[in-house]
Amino acid sequence: MSKVLVVVYSLTGTSRSVAQLLCSQQGWEMAEIREESPRTAGGALGIARCIFESLLRLRPAIRYSGPPPAGFDAVVLVSPIWALQLAGPMRSFVATHHDKLPALAVVSVMGGSGAPNAVAEIARIAHCAPILSTQFTAREVVDGSFASRLQAFGTSVGSATAPQEVVRPTTLSPQSV
Repeated sequence: MSKVLVVVYSLTGTSRSVAQLLCSQQGWEMAEIREESPRTAGGALGIARCIFESLLRLRPAIRYSGPPPAGFDAVVLVSPIWALQLAGPMRSFVATHHDKLPALAVVSVMGGSGAPNAVAEIARIAHCAPILSTQFTAREVVDGSFASRLQAFGTSVGSATAPQEVVRPTTLSPQSV
């Protein structure tokens, strides 16, 4: 059985809901990223800051609440997509911890598109491609239609990072009979 950590950043709570369900389905531990200077989810200034940070690929100051990622076989990053890009706080986390991260998997939560951009950026910052990635729209999260796909993703991550038994062929010879 592999040891997996789910690291989430969520402004509105949608990505947090995805991370909590994934942890519940798989029995994994969850850690959270929070911003040093929190923004408001619904205000125009907060939305403008999200877009500005995404377009310029800025890395806001964050606080990480969780165990050291290096102690796990894999880390699943759950993050929103802002302006077709990775959310700034998750970008900050990956940049800060890239040298301590084991195998990575990515779950993107978005209004419509941008997940491939986020996965590519994570690969560039972490200096390794994620082993798996998936994406969900906010609408799928709200209506719950994503749950079975999330469970399949979690099972795949667990399988991809689980230690594999070595299978050795048996040799038959006249002397062994």
